[in-house]
Amino acid sequence: MTVPPGLPLHERIRSDFEQRILAGDLAPGDRLPTEQAVMQVYGCSRMTVNKALSALATAGLIDRRKKAGTFVARPRVHSMVLDVPDIAAQVRERGQSYAYRSIRRRTRPAGEGEDEEALLAGKGSLIEIDGLHMADGKALCIEFRLVSALAVPALAEADFATDPPGTWLLRHVPWTEAETRISAVAATRQEAEWLGVAAGVSCLCVERRTWRGAERITTVRQLFLGEAYDMVARFGPAQSALS
Repeated sequence: MTVPPGLPLHERIRSDFEQRILAGDLAPGDRLPTEQAVMQVYGCSRMTVNKALSALATAGLIDRRKKAGTFVARPRVHSMVLDVPDIAAQVRERGQSYAYRSIRRRTRPAGEGEDEEALLAGKGSLIEIDGLHMADGKALCIEFRLVSALAVPALAEADFATDPPGTWLLRHVPWTEAETRISAVAATRQEAEWLGVAAGVSCLCVERRTWRGAERITTVRQLFLGEAYDMVARFGPAQSALS
């Protein structure tokens, strides 16, 4: 196995697994080799391997389960504002039936003069996916999503019959950083038509960008009906650095 030179051995092991996880070679839920197997590959002690795995666990990239093994961590899907929520799971957790209705889906180049789109596309194209999240047969949220085709090529052919785009991404693409902006906006005529409300009604607007390492993954804009959705975060003194 080729490893970056000039680093302590435990850092080389950590770096190698980190790169494989961030590149998607090891997907969320995949099991890592046993400590003994890693020791044999690198010709090192168990203490060195343990040091590398501890650093990966601290970074949130792996889960170490006693007697079960070590696995690539799955992104968190609960509903704190600072996390990336899984809308489908949230709807089902509160006892409602969930459905996703596709409005538009295509692969296209980045728009000319659109800096944000160009950064997301990189040297590739964009996968554009617009759809409607439904709860008990009623519109809950309209979603406009752009995904880097270079970073997530498999998304272009993904089947959203079971999992909507956001859920699919959470299950298949590990993210390491997310930025969220929340505001109140008035729905345009077209947005209101999709949501089944009057034009100009106030909606909760959530705009989010996610990265995998330095690589941009997706940008999404979601409009929620204000009376049908809320976002809750709980903070304490130990969490004040996150506020």
